[in-house]
Amino acid sequence: MRSLYVEAYGEQGFALDDIQLSESLTSCLAAKPRGAGWWVFAYGSLLWNPIFPFAEARPVTLRGLHRRFCLYSMATRGTRDTPGLVLGLDRGGACTGVAYRLPSPVAIDELHLLWRREMVTGAYHPKWVAVQAGDRRMIALTFRVRHDHPQYAGKLPVDTEARIIARAAGAFGSSLDYLARTRVALVTHGIVDPYLEQIAARVAALRNK
Repeated sequence: MRSLYVEAYGEQGFALDDIQLSESLTSCLAAKPRGAGWWVFAYGSLLWNPIFPFAEARPVTLRGLHRRFCLYSMATRGTRDTPGLVLGLDRGGACTGVAYRLPSPVAIDELHLLWRREMVTGAYHPKWVAVQAGDRRMIALTFRVRHDHPQYAGKLPVDTEARIIARAAGAFGSSLDYLARTRVALVTHGIVDPYLEQIAARVAALRNK
């Protein structure tokens, strides 16, 4: 995984090494609120490829952050010549996703693996957030986009997002496949995201021209 990003960003790029990944996880665990469980809030690829075992999954709402195609992908879902887009959590609004509960005995080990997947580019701030499942409030770990990272695309026009998603592909597949898998995963939990549906409709129109 890391070699993909070294190739995409260059030898002096932004990929975190093993020591930096370990330090980042240690810092995040130190900030874990007292009494919080081992919940992870999924809003993008973790919905359909969580990579960790989970004891429970709950649809939840996170307020103060929203789901957006705001991260360029120059390796996994695009290339340096034709960057793709993947989802990040950005400031404002709200996001409905799924909270997965890690089994306590393996939680730390699984977070080490999760860090190697989510934090390798350094594009996120790991953050403990409050999420709501009906009348139940929980604390979950999630990954918020960093505005100072070179992958950050900002708030692109939806038509621009659709054009990028319609054409980009990388080592792990296309940006369109990423969009489709996210939509399907949300629907299996009874969630329909109007923003993703809007992009999907525009991508379909582009591909049918």
